[in-house]
Amino acid sequence: MFPIRDHNPSEQTPYVTYALIAANIVMYLLTLPTFEAGNWLWTRLALYPVAVVNGDMLWGLFSHMFLHGGIMHIVGNMLFLWIFGDNLEDQMGHRGFLVFYLSAGLVAAAAQIAATPYSPIPMIGASGAIAGVMGAYLLLFPRARVDILAIFIIFFKVFTLPAWVVLAVWFALQIFGGFNTPGDQGGVAYWAHAGGFVAGLVLALPLFLRRGGTAFWNRNHGHPPHPETHYTNSRVPRVTRR
Repeated sequence: MFPIRDHNPSEQTPYVTYALIAANIVMYLLTLPTFEAGNWLWTRLALYPVAVVNGDMLWGLFSHMFLHGGIMHIVGNMLFLWIFGDNLEDQMGHRGFLVFYLSAGLVAAAAQIAATPYSPIPMIGASGAIAGVMGAYLLLFPRARVDILAIFIIFFKVFTLPAWVVLAVWFALQIFGGFNTPGDQGGVAYWAHAGGFVAGLVLALPLFLRRGGTAFWNRNHGHPPHPETHYTNSRVPRVTRR
């Protein structure tokens, strides 16, 4: 199961969200094995916890956020960013959202380094920063409606859940994975995800309080402060019996 869209597209054009998606796609293409310098770029720009602990390759704290290890990795991350990023950019402004995104990514990296400080395994992906976006979304818009695609072998079903259910379950899975995966052997940076999510909540708290705290929820019923979009289940016209 994974989210495919929310019901509150942004009112203004989310330029930073689009730019981040474009930057990630460009970097993914540049680091493909078919590109001459792809492997070199991937190796140099990844984040190595053991190197950072020893004060080396510190640029990886930022550059790792724009690298991905496969098509499903980048598609999944960019889908989450596209779904949850635009409404935050509405509230934070373009510059504020960019600072927030990079800050959440840094905290996420720090959380993973704290969990596996001597790991030589490279860490890549925008997941930590996007987890921060999800944490902030949970704080600001807990009742926004999110469409979920469930796939069971050959059966497909789209259903709608409130954001707090989707995001709380996702966060719980990261905590479960972090405690049940020994060291850095799982191939997933669970503690980066969890750290980024908590960072998003904390970094968005001042904005939430400026908007009135729980009064902001009450005014908008836990949704983004603009009209909801209603999607039809199908564009195929109904044919009735005569």
